[in-house]
Amino acid sequence: MNLTYRHATPADIPMLVDLVTSAYRGDASRAGWTTEADLLDGLRIDAERIAADIERPQSVILLGESDGDVVACAHVAVEDGAGYFGMFSVRPNLQGHGIGKLMLTEAERIARDELQQSAMRMTVIDVRDELIDYYARRGYQRTGIHKPFPYGDDRFGIPKRPDLRFEVLEKSL
Repeated sequence: MNLTYRHATPADIPMLVDLVTSAYRGDASRAGWTTEADLLDGLRIDAERIAADIERPQSVILLGESDGDVVACAHVAVEDGAGYFGMFSVRPNLQGHGIGKLMLTEAERIARDELQQSAMRMTVIDVRDELIDYYARRGYQRTGIHKPFPYGDDRFGIPKRPDLRFEVLEKSL
């Protein structure tokens, strides 16, 4: 699949909320392999956080389009002295077709060439072995650094289990 890329604007916010939610939450997310439906209910992202990421300096929400339709997105920013990669979403029915690899490659290019960062980091729920393996095949390494899951903050979802935490993955660019 050929992708074209552009940066999100405020007009894209409602579509982004729907895209990210469809990739991670509820029954619709089960059509793809990135679902977190067994781990979390509720929101994955809200319009306010997307708007803040669009407006923030050194922050881009990257959109991947095919035939004029947005099929994927990712947030690329500078955080804590490195590139940060998050909010990575591909339409569930299109997962497994190489779109994610193309988006990740473009996000890394943005972090390296436009944001002038020498490393990219991300946080992944550490029980998501399949997802961690996906990133490992693309050069990301587990750092052993863990961050707590924000239990009690429904903006990040409603946990279905008590042992969730994030692990930081990193790759030199």
